[in-house]
Amino acid sequence: MRQRLQKLISGAGMASRRAAEEIIKAGRVTVNGMTARLGDSADPDTDDVRLDGQSLRQPRRRRYIVLNKPRGYVTTMKDDRGRPAVAELVADAGGRLYPVGRLDKDSEGLLILTDDGDAANALMHPSHQVDKVYTVFVRGGDIPGAIAGLRSMDSLEGEPIARPNVSLIERKGEAAELQIVIHEGKNRQIRRMCAACGLQVTRLIRIAEGPVTLGSLPVGKWRFMTADEISYIQKC
Repeated sequence: MRQRLQKLISGAGMASRRAAEEIIKAGRVTVNGMTARLGDSADPDTDDVRLDGQSLRQPRRRRYIVLNKPRGYVTTMKDDRGRPAVAELVADAGGRLYPVGRLDKDSEGLLILTDDGDAANALMHPSHQVDKVYTVFVRGGDIPGAIAGLRSMDSLEGEPIARPNVSLIERKGEAAELQIVIHEGKNRQIRRMCAACGLQVTRLIRIAEGPVTLGSLPVGKWRFMTADEISYIQKC
């Protein structure tokens, strides 16, 4: 909606309306690159209004949240097949947010969502080598041999991968709890890696991505990211 320039300047907190009138008269205001005159108006949503070269538009405040995704939800904002989607869980976060990477329907845990596309793309790119930490529950006949195979794995179905960091947390017979750290995040990568080593994944939970951790966040709930977490992903 078009407004008088002095009102726009005042609304941006750059001067009072009376002072804004003098500023306009002095030729210090431009609209779309042209010097403005007192009495001119502009639409702040479509016109580029500047005072001494500084834009009156306030930078958009980006939003960054962490969701503890439950099993059974797909990592999309809308699902054509009618399956539960993570959008339902973050509807009260305000505005439209997009997942950073994916967790398959049967996986759970930490999922970052944001409206900052640049930060999201940087965080997902393998070149930044952001560690993704998973708690993985598995079953198999040869747990020690499978762990050795995972630790030495440098290709998956003929495609090169970075070797994962694999730790044994607990073992009970043919069942075990592992911690697996990767930084690539190919489609269902951990499940495929485990299957290649003779392990069946019974539960998979992402607990951290870089310094962003799941902590005690309840399943199905979300929280805003801390200032330190936001600073980290913006620098990726």
